[in-house]
Amino acid sequence: MANSTPAAVVRETSTLSLLWGVLLIILGIMAIAYPLAAAAAVNVVLAWLITLAGVVHVMLAFRSHGAGRVLWRLLVGLAYLFIGVYLIVHPVLGIATLTLVLACLFVIEGIFEIIWFFRTRSGSGSFWLLFDGIVTLVLGALIYMHWPSSAVWAIGTLVGVSMISSGISRVMMSLAARTAVA
Repeated sequence: MANSTPAAVVRETSTLSLLWGVLLIILGIMAIAYPLAAAAAVNVVLAWLITLAGVVHVMLAFRSHGAGRVLWRLLVGLAYLFIGVYLIVHPVLGIATLTLVLACLFVIEGIFEIIWFFRTRSGSGSFWLLFDGIVTLVLGALIYMHWPSSAVWAIGTLVGVSMISSGISRVMMSLAARTAVA
C-alpha cells in the first residue's frame, strides 16, 4: 500500500476498466463476425449455468428445515434443471427464446443507463452513458421488431454491437477519469 493516494487508486482502477473495455470491443467484433457461433455459445453457457443452479437448488432443498422449504426449493431446483436441460437439448428453440429475453434485457439496460446519465450528467464523460443507453435501447427494439425470424443471426450480432458500445463507453469513461485526476 505504498502508493495508495486517491490519484493512484483512480489510475489503477481506470487501467483495469480500460483493459476490460478493450476486451469487450474485441469480443464484440468476434461476435459480429460469427453471429451464429456467438448465439450458440451464449445458449450453451446459459443452459449449463441454469442446469448447475438447478443442481445446487436441489441439493440445498435437502438441507432445508421444514417440509414447505424443502418442497419449495426442490420445485425451484427441478424447474431450473428442466429449463437448463431443455436449452441444451433444443438449442435452436433456446436461441429463439434467448433472443426474446435479450431484447427485454437490452430495453431495461438502456432505460437504466439513460436514467443513470441524468443522475450523473455533471460528471466527466457522463455523455457516454447516454450514448450507451440509447444504443442499447435501440438494439432491444430491433430485436423485438425482427423476432423470431432473425433470432439466429440477431443475438450474436446485437450482443456484439452492444459489447462494442459498452467497451467504447468504458474506454472513454476510463480516459476521462484519468484526465480528471491528472
